[in-house]
Amino acid sequence: MTKLTRRKERDMSERESMPCDVVIIGGGPAGLSAAIRLKQINEDLEVVVLEKGSEIGAHILSGAVVDPKAMNELFPDWRNMDCPLAETPVTENHHWVLSEGGKSDLPEFLLPPFMSNDGNYTASLGNTCRWLAEQAEGLGVMVFPGFPAAEVLFDEKGAVSGVVTQDMGIAEDGSHKGDYQPGMEIHAKYTLFAEGARGNLTKKMKAKFDLEADCEPQVYGLGIKELWDVDPEVYEQGKVIHTQGWPLSETGTWGGGFIYHQANGQVALGFVTALDYKNPYVSPYQEFQRWKHHPEVAAILKGGKRVAYGARVINEGGWQSVPKLAFPGGALIGCSAGFVNVPRIKGTHTAMKSGMLAAESIAAAIAAGHEHTELMDYDAAVRDSWIATELQKVKNAQPAVAKYGEDLGTVLAGIDMWMRTLKIGLPITMKHHRDHEMLQRADLYAPIKYPKPDGTLSFDRLTNVSFSYTNHAEDQPVHLKVCDRELQRESELEVYGGPSTRYCPAGVYEWIIEEGAEPKFQINSQNCVHCKTCDIKDPNQNIEWTTPEGGGGPNYPNM
Repeated sequence: MTKLTRRKERDMSERESMPCDVVIIGGGPAGLSAAIRLKQINEDLEVVVLEKGSEIGAHILSGAVVDPKAMNELFPDWRNMDCPLAETPVTENHHWVLSEGGKSDLPEFLLPPFMSNDGNYTASLGNTCRWLAEQAEGLGVMVFPGFPAAEVLFDEKGAVSGVVTQDMGIAEDGSHKGDYQPGMEIHAKYTLFAEGARGNLTKKMKAKFDLEADCEPQVYGLGIKELWDVDPEVYEQGKVIHTQGWPLSETGTWGGGFIYHQANGQVALGFVTALDYKNPYVSPYQEFQRWKHHPEVAAILKGGKRVAYGARVINEGGWQSVPKLAFPGGALIGCSAGFVNVPRIKGTHTAMKSGMLAAESIAAAIAAGHEHTELMDYDAAVRDSWIATELQKVKNAQPAVAKYGEDLGTVLAGIDMWMRTLKIGLPITMKHHRDHEMLQRADLYAPIKYPKPDGTLSFDRLTNVSFSYTNHAEDQPVHLKVCDRELQRESELEVYGGPSTRYCPAGVYEWIIEEGAEPKFQINSQNCVHCKTCDIKDPNQNIEWTTPEGGGGPNYPNM
C-alpha cells in the first residue's frame, strides 16, 4: 500500500459527514431555482447548495439580457420583490453588422419574432443570483459558498449518493499545512449538477454513465466581458446592441459583440468567439480589444472607465447536444446540460426552468419514498417543455454558421429559423465537430499582428485580470493538470504553435524558450478566472481543469 493510498484512506476516515435530501453543485440560476422550487413544494426537505466561489455571484458572468419567462413561474410577483433584474427593462434593440470602419443595422423585421427583446431585462446576472440566494435562504435552503464539490460519492449499486467537498490547507507539494481541513462528505438522496458550462464533475458523470451516447458533442464559445462607467451623454438605460462581422471576419472566425446599457450609468460590453476556430494564432482576447476600437463602439466608451473584467465559456451546441439528463441518483441542470439559445444569446431562463423541472421530479420521488433512483420523468419533462420547443427552432443556426461561414451561414440560419417558426422546417438536424478537433497546424497560417493596447480603450491581459479580482491561495496544488508534458511540447508547441498562450483570456499559460534549454511550459494558475477554455480547446485534450481550494478564482462585482 502506497503512502498516497494510506493518506487518502486516513483522510476519508477523518471526514465529517452530513446527510440531506438534495445536494446541488453550483449556486447559479439553475441550482438556486432548483433549491427554491424544492422548498416551495415541501418546506421540510433538507436542501444544500455548494458554491465554489467566495460568495454567491462571485463566479457568475453573463451579458446579460434575460427573458423573465422562468422567473415569472418561480416568483410571479418578482417585480415587486426588490429583484435587481426588474430595474432595467430593455427599451431598444439593435443588431449591427460591422465592417472595419462602418456598420449597417439589420432590420428587426427580418428576424423571427422570438428574436425580439421586447419584455426582456438587462442586468447583472451575479446580482440576480445573489437575490435568488437570499430567497432560497429565506425558505430554509442551506447555501455554502467557498465549498467546491471535488469528488462524487456512489453507493454499493453505483448510484450517485452525494459529494465530497474540496480539502483545504493542502500545500503545493501535497503535504498538509497547519490549517489543513479535510473536505466534508455530503450524503444525499439526489444530487443535482449545476456547475455551468464544462463542469469538471459533470464531465465525469457524462463519461461514467455514457450520457452523450445519443447526442452531438457539445461545442462552445468564449465570452469575454468588461463593465464600464460611461459618459452620461452616451448612456441610454435599457438600450441593447448586438454586433457581428468585423473583426472576426478577417480571420475566418465567427462570433460577435454585445453592448448593454444597464443600471447605474454602466454599460456591460463583451465579445464571444466561437471556439471551433481553425487558425491557432487567433486570440479571442485580442479580437475583443480590437473590436472596442471600432468607431461605433469607441464612441460609446469615450470618456468612460473600465471597472470590471471577466471571461467564461458558453454552451453553443443547442438541442442536438443536450445529453441524457438523468442517471441513478443524479441529474444535469442548466449549463451543465447545455440549454443556451445561441441566436437569442440567452440561457438563464432555460437554465432556471430545467432546475425547476428537476426539483419537481425529485420532490415527487422523495414523497414516494425513493432515493438514488434515475429521474426518468425529469428527462421526459424537459423534452416536453418550452425549453425543447424553443431550442428546436434554432437547432441549426449555430452549425449553419460554423459550416458555411458567417455571411452565408447567417442567411441560411435565418431561413431555417423562419421555416421552423412557421412550422414548415425541414427534417434536418445538423451535426457538430468538437472544438479542439477543428484546430489546424501552425505552419498553415501566418501569425496575426494584433495592435498594442492603448491603455484607454484596450488593455493587456494581466492588467485586465486585476479587474476580475481573482485570487488563489499561493501554496496549493496547481489545479490545471497537464497529463503529458512531453506531448505538450511536441504537439501543442511544435505542431500548433502554442495556442494556449493565445486562447487563454487570463495569461495563465506561457512557453518559456531560452537558448540551449528545452522549452518550458509555465502555468500561472493564480491568474485563472475559471473560464474553462483550456479544458476545451487544447488540441490533444492534455489539460484538465480541476477545482482549486474553496473561494479561489474571480470575485466578480456586479457582473
